[in-house]
Amino acid sequence: MNRPDPAPGGASLNRCPHHPFAAFPAALALAALALPCLWLAPAPLALSLSAADQAESAVDRPNFLFIITDDISRDDLGCYGHPLVRTPHLDQLAAEGRLFENAYVVSSSCSVSRCSIITGRYPHNHGAPELHTQLPPGHFLFTQALKNAGYYTALSGKHHMGPAVNDSFDHIDGGSDPGMMGNWLELLQNRPEDQPFFFWFAAFDAHRPWRPSNHAVRYNPDDIEVPPYMVDSMATREDLAEYYHAVSRTDHFVGLLREELERQGIADNTWIIYTADNGRPFPRDKTRVFDSGMAVPLIITRPGHTEPGRSASLASSIDLAPTILELAGLDGSERIQGVSLAPVIADPAAVVRDVIYSVHNWHVFQAHVRMVRHGDHVYARNAFPERRLWSIEASLRYPSGAELATARDAGTLTEAQQEVFLQPRPAEELYHLPGDPLQLDNLAANPEHAPVLDHLRALLDRWVEQTGDSVPDNPTADRDDHDGNRLPDWERGEFPGAATNAVEIDHPGPIFADQQPRDQ
Repeated sequence: MNRPDPAPGGASLNRCPHHPFAAFPAALALAALALPCLWLAPAPLALSLSAADQAESAVDRPNFLFIITDDISRDDLGCYGHPLVRTPHLDQLAAEGRLFENAYVVSSSCSVSRCSIITGRYPHNHGAPELHTQLPPGHFLFTQALKNAGYYTALSGKHHMGPAVNDSFDHIDGGSDPGMMGNWLELLQNRPEDQPFFFWFAAFDAHRPWRPSNHAVRYNPDDIEVPPYMVDSMATREDLAEYYHAVSRTDHFVGLLREELERQGIADNTWIIYTADNGRPFPRDKTRVFDSGMAVPLIITRPGHTEPGRSASLASSIDLAPTILELAGLDGSERIQGVSLAPVIADPAAVVRDVIYSVHNWHVFQAHVRMVRHGDHVYARNAFPERRLWSIEASLRYPSGAELATARDAGTLTEAQQEVFLQPRPAEELYHLPGDPLQLDNLAANPEHAPVLDHLRALLDRWVEQTGDSVPDNPTADRDDHDGNRLPDWERGEFPGAATNAVEIDHPGPIFADQQPRDQ
């Protein structure tokens, strides 16, 4: 089996030599300081404990509230600078701990993203790379490692990963009120008091259909600023207003959970992690490899134990598994492709990776797009440029999509609004984020940017080869037509990574852009 250059299983890369959360053997610490660019394989940073030792020390381990929301983009919280959306409880958590400014999911697709989080692996490496596919059995799951170490583990709300993960939780429910997170407080109140806990609280918000309630502020459509790639109409504004209401509702329940932790006197021994499985459910956002689809909020806080600060370091959703294990003082696994963010939690200036990768696979519509970000540039490669990159959110089902179709028929679309209808479309895209945060100006054909284009091409090539990614010969076809109607005789095709047996490959690809390949 191939072995990666960087440290797998959550061992922090040695760009950050200090390590505040787990014991680090002295000999390895000296080696790390002396050889900062080498992989310390595969010794974990946390000392290995026997099952008996783990059980005895379980009571001293910190608790975890892992709150994963549905379809929320990074920039749609107050603490990330949104001028309208009110998220006071999340703003407080961000001010007390670590806010990650550049956190990305590896796939902007619900089930795919969640399977990557629980395994710490890329979609083609965990074997459930398309929407509504189930995680195969046999994977290392960080929740199982927690359970084995004496944690009470529970999942409440949206599941979406398949039965292979069920045994890693002591308790699973779909939630008596999954949209409103109504049973979370009850679970927190009725937990076993003689065990540390890990709660995977999975909100339905802000997934469509909208569910207005009295648990959050309602927004005036007149106050909404519409992104330029959508039609600025009252229907679109109302659609966005309902979405922002759902975002604020997640904040409301975070506040209730925080109050309950305080009431029980365990707030200072509980890590709170807030993130999302993918970006907002609107045209050109969800499923797509633009920041509006892949960049998500990530706040990690343990009140009284984290020095406040914002981090510009890149973070991937596959980094959450090794991070949680390290914060719990537990070993990771060589199967994990992510790296621990614990050094960044300790020091916002620390960097554990400077390259990020995301994918767009089948999500109702056929797709195979790969994205890499290094520095201020994002590069995307489309294996099917002859096809339209379509999504349900751009169809006639939803107001913002229907408004785009109406403007197209009337011939009034702007260039930015035409993007969702492009067919054929560019095989390569290159964007410079500081000057183009919405990624509207494709620089791939500009000769002035040829050097950075070649650099990112090479990075992506290495990642594809080392992780075993592949373009299917018989890819899964569209399930619906472009208006959102179900097509007859639809069936699954070949998965990405199937041709290379990628589920058996653990190599994470380059994590630092200057990392030199070596013989494996």
